[in-house]
Amino acid sequence: MIKSTTVIAVLKNGKAAMACDGQVTMNETVLKGGARKIRRIYQDRVLAGFAGSGADGLTLLERLEEKLNYYSGNLPRAAIELAKSWRTDKVLRQLDALLLAMDKEHILIISGRGDVVEPDEPVAAIGSGGNFALAAAKALWRETDKEAEDIARISLQIASEICIYTNSNMTVETI
Repeated sequence: MIKSTTVIAVLKNGKAAMACDGQVTMNETVLKGGARKIRRIYQDRVLAGFAGSGADGLTLLERLEEKLNYYSGNLPRAAIELAKSWRTDKVLRQLDALLLAMDKEHILIISGRGDVVEPDEPVAAIGSGGNFALAAAKALWRETDKEAEDIARISLQIASEICIYTNSNMTVETI
Protein backbone atom coordinates (compact mmCIF):
# COMPACT_ATOMS: atom_id res chain seq x y z
CA MET A 1 0.00 0.00 0.00
CA ILE A 2 1.37 3.37 -1.00
CA LYS A 3 1.34 5.62 2.06
CA SER A 4 1.42 8.98 0.46
CA THR A 5 -1.21 11.36 -0.79
CA THR A 6 -4.72 11.02 -2.10
CA VAL A 7 -5.90 11.47 -5.68
CA ILE A 8 -9.59 11.25 -6.63
CA ALA A 9 -11.28 11.26 -10.04
CA VAL A 10 -14.97 11.84 -10.72
CA LEU A 11 -17.04 11.81 -13.92
CA LYS A 12 -20.53 13.32 -13.85
CA ASN A 13 -22.81 14.99 -16.38
CA GLY A 14 -20.15 15.02 -19.09
CA LYS A 15 -17.57 16.69 -16.84
CA ALA A 16 -14.38 15.21 -15.47
CA ALA A 17 -12.66 16.36 -12.27
CA MET A 18 -9.53 15.18 -10.53
CA ALA A 19 -8.31 16.42 -7.16
CA CYS A 20 -5.24 15.71 -5.06
CA ASP A 21 -3.77 16.94 -1.85
CA GLY A 22 -0.36 18.62 -1.65
CA GLN A 23 1.36 16.74 1.16
CA VAL A 24 4.75 15.15 0.60
CA THR A 25 5.92 12.88 3.40
CA MET A 26 9.00 10.89 4.18
CA ASN A 27 8.22 8.27 6.79
CA GLU A 28 6.46 10.24 9.55
CA THR A 29 7.70 13.67 8.49
CA VAL A 30 5.85 16.17 6.32
CA LEU A 31 8.37 17.64 3.86
CA LYS A 32 6.05 19.84 1.82
CA GLY A 33 2.42 20.86 1.90
CA GLY A 34 1.79 22.22 -1.58
CA ALA A 35 3.02 19.74 -4.18
CA ARG A 36 1.14 19.32 -7.49
CA LYS A 37 0.49 15.66 -8.24
CA ILE A 38 -1.95 16.13 -11.11
CA ARG A 39 -0.98 16.99 -14.68
CA ARG A 40 -2.93 17.91 -17.79
CA ILE A 41 -1.55 15.85 -20.65
CA TYR A 42 -2.31 15.10 -24.28
CA GLN A 43 -3.56 18.49 -25.47
CA ASP A 44 -5.24 19.12 -22.09
CA ARG A 45 -7.73 16.31 -22.83
CA VAL A 46 -6.42 13.89 -20.18
CA LEU A 47 -5.89 14.39 -16.46
CA ALA A 48 -3.38 12.16 -14.71
CA GLY A 49 -2.29 11.99 -11.10
CA PHE A 50 0.04 9.81 -9.09
CA ALA A 51 0.58 8.48 -5.61
CA GLY A 52 3.98 7.28 -4.51
CA SER A 53 7.47 8.47 -5.31
CA GLY A 54 7.43 11.90 -6.99
CA ALA A 55 10.19 11.22 -9.49
CA ASP A 56 8.70 7.83 -10.35
CA GLY A 57 5.22 9.30 -10.74
CA LEU A 58 6.46 12.05 -13.05
CA THR A 59 8.39 9.51 -15.13
CA LEU A 60 5.25 7.42 -15.52
CA LEU A 61 3.17 10.47 -16.46
CA GLU A 62 5.69 11.25 -19.21
CA ARG A 63 5.49 7.66 -20.45
CA LEU A 64 1.69 7.79 -20.43
CA GLU A 65 1.74 10.98 -22.49
CA GLU A 66 4.11 9.33 -25.00
CA LYS A 67 1.66 6.43 -25.32
CA LEU A 68 -1.26 8.83 -25.71
CA ASN A 69 0.56 10.63 -28.51
CA TYR A 70 1.33 7.33 -30.21
CA TYR A 71 -2.28 6.08 -29.90
CA SER A 72 -3.90 9.42 -30.87
CA GLY A 73 -5.36 10.10 -27.43
CA ASN A 74 -6.96 6.67 -26.94
CA LEU A 75 -6.64 6.52 -23.14
CA PRO A 76 -7.58 2.84 -22.60
CA ARG A 77 -5.13 1.68 -25.28
CA ALA A 78 -2.35 3.97 -24.02
CA ALA A 79 -2.91 2.77 -20.44
CA ILE A 80 -2.75 -0.90 -21.42
CA GLU A 81 0.46 -0.36 -23.38
CA LEU A 82 1.99 1.59 -20.47
CA ALA A 83 1.05 -1.16 -18.02
CA LYS A 84 2.61 -3.80 -20.28
CA SER A 85 5.83 -1.79 -20.54
CA TRP A 86 5.83 -1.01 -16.84
CA ARG A 87 5.53 -4.69 -15.95
CA THR A 88 8.12 -6.02 -18.40
CA ASP A 89 10.79 -3.30 -18.62
CA LYS A 90 13.63 -3.80 -16.10
CA VAL A 91 13.95 -0.08 -15.33
CA LEU A 92 10.25 0.77 -15.24
CA ARG A 93 9.51 -2.27 -13.07
CA GLN A 94 11.44 -0.61 -10.24
CA LEU A 95 9.24 2.51 -10.22
CA ASP A 96 7.22 2.97 -7.04
CA ALA A 97 4.00 4.81 -7.90
CA LEU A 98 0.40 4.30 -8.89
CA LEU A 99 -1.37 6.29 -11.62
CA LEU A 100 -4.92 7.56 -11.94
CA ALA A 101 -5.83 8.82 -15.42
CA MET A 102 -9.06 10.14 -16.89
CA ASP A 103 -10.63 11.77 -19.88
CA LYS A 104 -14.30 12.70 -20.31
CA GLU A 105 -15.24 9.05 -20.88
CA HIS A 106 -12.89 6.88 -18.81
CA ILE A 107 -11.27 6.67 -15.40
CA LEU A 108 -8.38 4.21 -15.17
CA ILE A 109 -6.14 3.05 -12.34
CA ILE A 110 -2.79 1.88 -13.72
CA SER A 111 -0.25 -0.12 -11.71
CA GLY A 112 3.17 -1.61 -12.21
CA ARG A 113 1.77 -5.10 -11.75
CA GLY A 114 0.16 -4.74 -15.15
CA ASP A 115 -3.26 -3.72 -13.84
CA VAL A 116 -5.48 -1.32 -15.76
CA VAL A 117 -8.75 -1.04 -13.87
CA GLU A 118 -11.80 0.93 -14.97
CA PRO A 119 -14.15 1.12 -11.98
CA ASP A 120 -17.81 0.11 -12.21
CA GLU A 121 -18.92 3.56 -11.11
CA PRO A 122 -17.44 6.80 -12.47
CA VAL A 123 -15.33 7.50 -9.38
CA ALA A 124 -11.90 6.19 -8.42
CA ALA A 125 -9.17 7.09 -5.95
CA ILE A 126 -5.59 6.11 -5.15
CA GLY A 127 -3.12 6.72 -2.35
CA SER A 128 -3.25 6.32 1.39
CA GLY A 129 -6.45 8.34 1.75
CA GLY A 130 -7.96 6.89 -1.40
CA ASN A 131 -10.49 4.63 0.29
CA PHE A 132 -11.78 7.48 2.47
CA ALA A 133 -12.14 9.79 -0.53
CA LEU A 134 -13.70 7.02 -2.61
CA ALA A 135 -16.36 6.26 -0.01
CA ALA A 136 -17.27 9.94 0.27
CA ALA A 137 -17.32 10.39 -3.52
CA LYS A 138 -19.58 7.37 -4.06
CA ALA A 139 -22.07 8.67 -1.51
CA LEU A 140 -22.05 12.17 -2.99
CA TRP A 141 -22.23 10.90 -6.58
CA ARG A 142 -25.21 8.64 -5.80
CA GLU A 143 -27.15 10.83 -3.40
CA THR A 144 -26.65 14.45 -4.48
CA ASP A 145 -26.88 16.65 -7.55
CA LYS A 146 -23.39 18.04 -6.99
CA GLU A 147 -21.10 18.42 -10.00
CA ALA A 148 -17.92 16.36 -10.48
CA GLU A 149 -15.63 19.15 -9.26
CA ASP A 150 -17.59 19.64 -6.03
CA ILE A 151 -17.70 15.91 -5.37
CA ALA A 152 -13.93 15.60 -5.85
CA ARG A 153 -13.21 18.61 -3.63
CA ILE A 154 -15.53 17.54 -0.78
CA SER A 155 -14.32 13.93 -0.92
CA LEU A 156 -10.69 14.98 -0.70
CA GLN A 157 -11.49 17.31 2.22
CA ILE A 158 -13.10 14.39 4.07
CA ALA A 159 -10.06 12.17 3.36
CA SER A 160 -7.75 14.90 4.71
CA GLU A 161 -9.65 14.87 7.99
CA ILE A 162 -9.02 11.13 8.41
CA CYS A 163 -5.71 10.22 6.71
CA ILE A 164 -2.48 11.53 8.23
CA TYR A 165 -0.74 11.32 4.83
CA THR A 166 -3.31 13.64 3.21
CA ASN A 167 -3.63 17.38 3.78
CA SER A 168 -6.33 19.86 2.79
CA ASN A 169 -4.10 21.87 0.42
CA MET A 170 -5.88 20.83 -2.78
CA THR A 171 -5.26 20.97 -6.48
CA VAL A 172 -8.40 20.44 -8.57
CA GLU A 173 -8.37 20.15 -12.37
CA THR A 174 -11.36 19.76 -14.66
CA ILE A 175 -11.96 18.97 -18.32
